[in-house]
Amino acid sequence: MAETSCRTGIRLGFKLRTTPPGSNNYILFILTLYTFRKMFLIFVVVIVAVVLFLICSFIVLFWRSADADLLLLFKEKFGRGPESLKGQVAWITGASSGIGEYIAYELARAGCRLILSARRRDELERVRSACLREAAGQLTADDILVQVLDVQDFESHKSLVIKVLEHFTKIDILINNAGCSQRAKWMDIELDVDRTLFEINVLGPVSLSQVVLPHMMKRNRGTIVIVSSMVGKLGLPHSRSYNGTKSAVQAYFECLRTEVADNNISITIACPGPTFSNLFLHAATSKHNEKLGRAMSRTEKRMTTDLCAHYIVTALANKLYEVWIAQQPWLAILYIQQYIPDLGR
Repeated sequence: MAETSCRTGIRLGFKLRTTPPGSNNYILFILTLYTFRKMFLIFVVVIVAVVLFLICSFIVLFWRSADADLLLLFKEKFGRGPESLKGQVAWITGASSGIGEYIAYELARAGCRLILSARRRDELERVRSACLREAAGQLTADDILVQVLDVQDFESHKSLVIKVLEHFTKIDILINNAGCSQRAKWMDIELDVDRTLFEINVLGPVSLSQVVLPHMMKRNRGTIVIVSSMVGKLGLPHSRSYNGTKSAVQAYFECLRTEVADNNISITIACPGPTFSNLFLHAATSKHNEKLGRAMSRTEKRMTTDLCAHYIVTALANKLYEVWIAQQPWLAILYIQQYIPDLGR
């Protein structure tokens, strides 16, 4: 019996030191332990399979329906809403159309006091009237200031900030949305086009933020939002100046983030994908001072402007560092580009 028990123990993968003659208890113990080990392994395999199934299901659903990064979607559902910004003073550049216009509507509905800036006063007045309607009695005419602004006129920025502070006494939020796109082949683009877009898309936000920041630092609070683009994260053809400037503006304000964190000033960088707007009407080409002049077709696969603006304001309300806002497959491409760069390219 002892010899048989030893052989059984060896066969089961256990070393048996002694097996008392005439006793089956030890063998039963080994068999029970072996059976338990098999059941435990089966249990682990089942749990792993279920977890993998849930992960794969989530990825499939995310791939099909998500239009923003995971954290932003979570905050949109469970975090602070735009209404949490009620009473704050928000300055929006590029507010006469597109994403900037709809950000203004979103903030007006939240009860924010607004400074609307762009180059076209007539369009700003139109947006101002619409904001008063959207506010549904929360705002008066004095709560929305129209301030004409050319982001390339750097010398005027300081005097404009003084005027805004004289009217509202504070600036809680600065949304740098004004910008210019581009469509042209890399080899055909004149360097003057690169210079112009760098002034509009990079130095403009930098200059205005630099004169607003002392006020925010003195109050030890504030938020600066940069409306960048997904092309700041990955390169797309026929827009070298736009690609380059959006990458640059993100780097500028990532640097700023590291310097003002102790002053309770947050930086939010929004990276929208294709969104309906009049961006192509005023987009640059390969020639200096030439405009593309093309309207977007309603049949194009793009996010609606109001939804994009809602996500940006949600990111602002929740003080998110960087958000991606795009329909599929662009959102998935951003994730792949971020985590598997070679595959993304």
